[in-house]
Amino acid sequence: MTIRWGILGAAKFALNHMAPAIHAARGAELAALASSAPEKAEAFRAFAPGLRLHDSYDALLADPGIDAVYIPLPNHLHLEWSLKAIAAGKHVLTEKPMTLKAAEFDQLIAARDASGLVVAEAYMIVHHPQWQKVRDLIAGGAIGRITHVDTAFSFDNGAEPGNIRNRPETAGGGIRDIGGYTYGSVRFAAQAEPGKLQARIRHENGVDVWAQVVGEMVGPQGGFTYSAITSMRLFPRQEVVFQGETGLIRLTAPFNAGLFGEAQVELHRAGATSELFRYPAVNQYVLQVEAFGRSVAEGVPYGCPLEFSRGTQAMIDTVFAVAEAI
Repeated sequence: MTIRWGILGAAKFALNHMAPAIHAARGAELAALASSAPEKAEAFRAFAPGLRLHDSYDALLADPGIDAVYIPLPNHLHLEWSLKAIAAGKHVLTEKPMTLKAAEFDQLIAARDASGLVVAEAYMIVHHPQWQKVRDLIAGGAIGRITHVDTAFSFDNGAEPGNIRNRPETAGGGIRDIGGYTYGSVRFAAQAEPGKLQARIRHENGVDVWAQVVGEMVGPQGGFTYSAITSMRLFPRQEVVFQGETGLIRLTAPFNAGLFGEAQVELHRAGATSELFRYPAVNQYVLQVEAFGRSVAEGVPYGCPLEFSRGTQAMIDTVFAVAEAI
């Protein structure tokens, strides 16, 4: 079965990452794009020459030749158009954050369950084998009980005031853009949930541009301390370190693997030779599309269900609620 995909909006991220991934994925066809700017479609047609162009999102949702839609719109539009796509009978993959509040996920979960469609947030890292390896290493006791986790994700877009991440009216900000990675990745790999958290946030023009979160998380092995930095005003950095009683796991390109650097997992253990697991040729966006397609065609459980995404959004909500402005 080939899943025929449509994309709502000619977003740069869609052009550079998800549209090529849909085109390259097994069992997927990039069939249509909705955009009011026909000239933008030409860049997509460079690798998908048969692409149909619709001049509105509603027109694409009404297209009977589309099975699934990918939604890369600005954050404040994600929930609205996800619900509209479900109502139109389309499977839905929407960029994170899929909602702006955890409670809003309840609408999506109810609509998914009532429709029988596959509906998910585009949280691609859980499909990457480096994160599946880390999850398995932790669960297998490779570093003993986790005692502390450090996460960091930063870049600098301060010279782009028009960027939707720098605009409050589009629900921008660093936490909504990249906090889902520094928070959700630990939830996924350590199977942990946050306990007591503290946060400090610096704002510019109504959006958070720097945030530090410290506190506790609790997993199957017990509690551990946690620290996270996210920023849209720092030199690019990505790193996650899981510190255990008997070892350490470090990811050096945890989130934009293949773009920020080669995906690598370092395993250091007391009294043992360090191990390095490399993933030089993995495209996590292609893996995400293929996993979604298997869920649609074969009923295979999707690796990032809405319930998981709701939990990460709940952690984001908590960070905003407890944060001290600086």
